[in-house]
Amino acid sequence: MNKPRKEMIAETRAKLIAAARHAFGTVGYADSSMDDFTGEAGLTRGALYHHFGDKKGLLQAVIREIDAEMTARLNKVSSEAPTRWQGFVDECVAYIRMALEPEIQRIMFRDGPAVLGDISQWPMTQGCITALAGSLDRLKAEGVVIDIDTEAAARLINGASSQAALWIANSDDPQETSQKAVDGFQALLEGLRVKRD
Repeated sequence: MNKPRKEMIAETRAKLIAAARHAFGTVGYADSSMDDFTGEAGLTRGALYHHFGDKKGLLQAVIREIDAEMTARLNKVSSEAPTRWQGFVDECVAYIRMALEPEIQRIMFRDGPAVLGDISQWPMTQGCITALAGSLDRLKAEGVVIDIDTEAAARLINGASSQAALWIANSDDPQETSQKAVDGFQALLEGLRVKRD
């Protein structure tokens, strides 16, 4: 029985994304070729061009997939915390620490910005800022954080966490840099909390 066209298209896209993700994660964007992905996926270059336009379009698709996985992991981290504030802090710290993971480090924080430009301008960044602002709105309503414009705070937190991740990913000693980044970031977040006497 033949598969429906929609299912075949989804399978083709998934095969190409998986092959590209493997190549980008192991040898990097610059050293991987379109023939590598198409050969590994058992598809033609025509399929790649049809679905993604070019290698850069395929990188964007891989980044969207990894970003969705990261978001799911971060949501789990925050949901397991004992308080909303601790969940917020844990989620931000977990994002920064993800820059230590080889695949995320290479694809999201080294090759992604090199090929696609400033991470703050990526389409998914606005979604992150909106989610952060929503968390801050709830924390503010509960009297946990100071009276601050939550969009401004969300943009600053997003920028700081992205820069921390980029710093780690491009560091000569990612482990040491990660600890410095996390310590500094946690100190910055503490400045948002309402001080209790």
